[in-house]
Amino acid sequence: MKEGNNERSKLKDSPQENEAETNQYSSVSPPSSPVAQDEPFSTYFEDKVAIPDNVSQMFSFRKLWAFTGPGFLMSIAYLDPGNIESDLQSGAKAGYKLLWILLGATIIGLLLQRLAARLGVVTGMHLAEVCNRQYSTVPRVMLWVMVELAIIGSDMQEVIGCAIALNLLSVGRIPLWAGVLITITDTFVFLFLDKYGLRKLEAFFGFLITVMALSFGYEYVVAAPDQAELLKGMFIPYCAGCGSVQLEQAVGIVGAVIMPHNIYLHSALVKSRDIDRKNKNEVKEANKYYFIEATIALFISFLINVFVVAVFAEAFYGKTNNDMNQKCNETGLLPNDLFPRNNETLQVDIYKGGIVLGCIFGPAALYIWAIGILAAGQSSTMTGTYSGQFVMEGFLNLRWSRFARVLLTRSIAITPTLLVAIFQDVKHLTGMNDFLNVLQSMQLPFALIPILTFTSMKSIMNDFANGMVWKISGGIVILVVCAINMYFVVVYVTALHSVLLYVLAALLSLAYLCFVGYLAWHCLVALGVSCLDFGSRMQLSRHTDIYLLTDMDTDTG
Repeated sequence: MKEGNNERSKLKDSPQENEAETNQYSSVSPPSSPVAQDEPFSTYFEDKVAIPDNVSQMFSFRKLWAFTGPGFLMSIAYLDPGNIESDLQSGAKAGYKLLWILLGATIIGLLLQRLAARLGVVTGMHLAEVCNRQYSTVPRVMLWVMVELAIIGSDMQEVIGCAIALNLLSVGRIPLWAGVLITITDTFVFLFLDKYGLRKLEAFFGFLITVMALSFGYEYVVAAPDQAELLKGMFIPYCAGCGSVQLEQAVGIVGAVIMPHNIYLHSALVKSRDIDRKNKNEVKEANKYYFIEATIALFISFLINVFVVAVFAEAFYGKTNNDMNQKCNETGLLPNDLFPRNNETLQVDIYKGGIVLGCIFGPAALYIWAIGILAAGQSSTMTGTYSGQFVMEGFLNLRWSRFARVLLTRSIAITPTLLVAIFQDVKHLTGMNDFLNVLQSMQLPFALIPILTFTSMKSIMNDFANGMVWKISGGIVILVVCAINMYFVVVYVTALHSVLLYVLAALLSLAYLCFVGYLAWHCLVALGVSCLDFGSRMQLSRHTDIYLLTDMDTDTG
């Protein structure tokens, strides 16, 4: 109690105290507010997009257009090379039978993105900033490390995807390591497009999504999939004749679609609009339009994913290595040893998928596929870099120059990616992608649990806190998603067949589960499970955190 009084006395000189209520703290003592700098801290949202205020009707396309942008940048994560590879493997291994899993995962993703957007709109802070102020030092650092691991894993897939696309477009003349360097270099260039205005940057991302839609849409038209089977697979939740291979692929779809760093990204992107957070009607309106925009964006991303699944379901489902070997030898596109001469089921990835598309539908299909993968990789590696910067700024209170922040977040992923590109063959990257999918699956609780926790707290969200339906449904969704992805992790680890790795995995799993349990404890108290509230420091829903009620848009650092 004495310690709490001392902490409160230290905050009397803080500018935040004049802007927020000063009741008791919430569950965890927040860190000290950052020390003021000589120069104001520069964010990406210095020039906010203005919202038309002379529109009185219930729905306005002008306002929807003003809010359009953040949802489409967020939807890029649903179209990254990791997702594309998951799509093509789903089609090749299960045909159309797992499309309903893709649909369900996208809907769940939309609901989680809604929570992320609401947090950013209501508080004026993104998820990393809220975590920084809400969790104590050790959990906060651990949380940052886990989210960074997820970003690194995703970034590796995205950069390698671009490098594979460049390799295909150059007919093998650009090696994997050179493609990685090209991707990293041009990402630096594209990231500074927002210097010319945030709307121009959003237009560039819209262009890349259009390129993906046209590229994969072309493959869809050429493959001419069975529309009846497609609709049946999309809306009938059943998988006739499926075994362990299809089950693992279904789990992989969920892990590829719902990405942890994307929750942090979306909660930050919504800060780019000029919203008066003291006006409840404006906040309510912003939540409405952001949800509509996110729904449209994810619907488009879902259609693009369906294009990829359907192409590979139509062309490659049930095919063997011998079938492809014979087909590609007729066209002369097959590199040596790409497919062994046996009757095993065809195994494809982004690189092999492009080759076999060229074998079946002609060289144009190969190059158009590569263009689509390049657009997917380039756009997702840019949004991944933004995620890294938001996470670092939020968790670590970084006050560096713009270039230094971009350089640091790029450098974190460049070393492991370059090592993979130098020592790994472009034809044998499936194992790496499986490992990276497992890595990202393990990090999901470190985004999903905090976002449900904070959006359920009235001390943070006020009148916009989650209701009972959202609390229960959100808790169930997060529990199911985490359980599905942990199953994916267990399947991957048991396939390693090494006692040493089993022991190491057991030790890491124990530490991992303890940390997840800590976050879940706070979440349950926030959801209203009062029997777990051991003392005044855990009374989340009944206290006001003076940091969390401060609008970070006005904070000069």
